[in-house]
Amino acid sequence: MTPAAPAATRPDVTFDDIVAARKRIAGGVFVTPCTASPALSALTGADIHCKLEYEQATGSFKERGACNALLQLPEEARRRGVIAASAGNHALALAYHGRRLGIPVTVVMPTFAPLVKQRRCAEMGARVLNSGSNIAEARLHADTLVEAEGLSYINGFNDAAIIAGAGTIGLEMMEEVAGLEAIVAPIGGGGLIAGVAVAAKHLNPRIRIVGVEPVRCASWSAAVAAGHPVRVQSSATLADGLAVPEVGGRAFELGRNLVDEVVQVDEDAIALAILRLAELEKGVVEGAGAAPLAAFLAGKLASLARMRVGLVLCGGNIDPLVLSRVIEHGLAVDGRLVKFSAVISDRPGGLAELAGTLARCGASVQEVVHERRFGGADVSTVMVSCVAEVRDRVHAEELFRALVERGIRILARSDAPGQSGPR
Repeated sequence: MTPAAPAATRPDVTFDDIVAARKRIAGGVFVTPCTASPALSALTGADIHCKLEYEQATGSFKERGACNALLQLPEEARRRGVIAASAGNHALALAYHGRRLGIPVTVVMPTFAPLVKQRRCAEMGARVLNSGSNIAEARLHADTLVEAEGLSYINGFNDAAIIAGAGTIGLEMMEEVAGLEAIVAPIGGGGLIAGVAVAAKHLNPRIRIVGVEPVRCASWSAAVAAGHPVRVQSSATLADGLAVPEVGGRAFELGRNLVDEVVQVDEDAIALAILRLAELEKGVVEGAGAAPLAAFLAGKLASLARMRVGLVLCGGNIDPLVLSRVIEHGLAVDGRLVKFSAVISDRPGGLAELAGTLARCGASVQEVVHERRFGGADVSTVMVSCVAEVRDRVHAEELFRALVERGIRILARSDAPGQSGPR
């Protein structure tokens, strides 16, 4: 039997609270579309609809809760200002709506927080401080400022007003997509999935609510196993917005009996999902936002085949430099970039033979590096390292066979291993 929740964390966010939040934030937060995706439907085998929360003004769903929380502050608390620990999106949301409402905002961001998010917070007038390697450590520093400066702390995933604001996503999805049978949402601190679950299950108790968290920070799964939130060891992940080492107590108590399933995804699946969304949906989505699709691509959601499914694409704030690296890694995971080392003749025409073979096979050379200094004692040959773009893994095999047939000796090759599920 599941033990009762402590009084301080008993569920206290209701469907009526979510309805009230929607009225409160109307006009300050976008009602984002939940659009059908024929391309992702064909890829996954489900009828996919994408809730485009990355189209919010600050690029994430966090605006809903931040706006709802700020609007409910007493006048004195508004005057003194608010503070929060955040990897970026909650910080951006508070900075944006704080400026709009005339409320001073301080954000404490972990050192790993994307630079683009730090810069944007500062540009919107927030005081930005860096502290700690994760959200929990940043929170410790924020707490000292609550005491020293009399600021109001707004938890980005566990405050009742934040969860109610996130729940407005569930209301909108149920209204926008007739016959919705499942919602797949990312899990970081748990506030998003808890709010969505409260709203959606109230309107349709049979709808399936599925959570997705990164393997590198599976804090919800750990809480389920323990029966209460526990601290987990987390490591750097592309889904930096989900790197919360301990889910919120209120969020967990709200969601534990409403979330039907939780799956975990690795970094390769997240990178590939970011690539797929860019290619097929023309959307720039961060790792946290891509997690629901990543679960499909990793073969974790076969139970949702042929069902009408909503994916919460919760944010799009990804550092451009990280995005470029993620796309290249996604291409490698997809079998469309291959790297190999080969020995070719160092006489005139040797490199041309390699390039010609690649061209005849329809492969595109991305990079070629000669290695003469450490290439061996045979001065008539040279080792080259090559990165080439191919259509898929079958095309890669055709290329390597052609190279061998032309007498080019392959020393080593590096392709990302194949993975199960639709790619």
